[in-house]
Amino acid sequence: MYLSSIIASTDRFERLLDIAQSSLLPLVKGAILMTIPLTLISFTIGLGLAVMTALFRLSGFKLLRMIARFYVSVIRGTPLLVQLFIIFFGLPSVGMTIDPFPAAVIGFSLNVGAYASEIIRAAILSIPKGQWEASYSMGMTYGQTLRRTILPQASRVSIPPLSNSFISLVKDTSLAAMITVTEMFRTAQQIAATNYEFMLIYTQAAFIYWTICLGLTFIQDRIENRLDRYIAK
Repeated sequence: MYLSSIIASTDRFERLLDIAQSSLLPLVKGAILMTIPLTLISFTIGLGLAVMTALFRLSGFKLLRMIARFYVSVIRGTPLLVQLFIIFFGLPSVGMTIDPFPAAVIGFSLNVGAYASEIIRAAILSIPKGQWEASYSMGMTYGQTLRRTILPQASRVSIPPLSNSFISLVKDTSLAAMITVTEMFRTAQQIAATNYEFMLIYTQAAFIYWTICLGLTFIQDRIENRLDRYIAK
């Protein structure tokens, strides 16, 4: 129906072509200036938070384990959109007003931190105990063993699932539009609201998301292939 209406009318086809050409640059600009930086900043902060949370979960201190477990439980047990709404719309009611972009960074970082911490914790636990014992027998402390022996090996195990989390985060950033961050999807909403060509504009946005994810998947494959060289088979 949609395609037949375009084929049947030359004027409509030309109009859609003009809209597609004029909207492409703002969408790409929104992706470059907002979507990608939002993803990179949130993932970097979230990864640091994830390592700390994973170490807390593996700590011998009960209080640290309880704090980490509570944090992961809350974040995993609530929708990301609700978390963003609490940070952006809820906190002002208790005197904490945060601008849209920092609010989105906080929300996405907390979310990445909780989910990635389980990936990192599982990766650390996958390292044989003999590696710990061998490091201790060489006189290394707990910190040195972790830094020089365990984490380098755990990073190889955790890269594939962490890469998937990163790709998912690219798509999740579209939720930032709900708290008025003018990233690519928000830009698409604004453009579609002026010309009412929702199908065309949202398809363009979907294509750009897909292109970004294809590029990231290619990079992920290259990294995994490179790391495979150092794994005995």
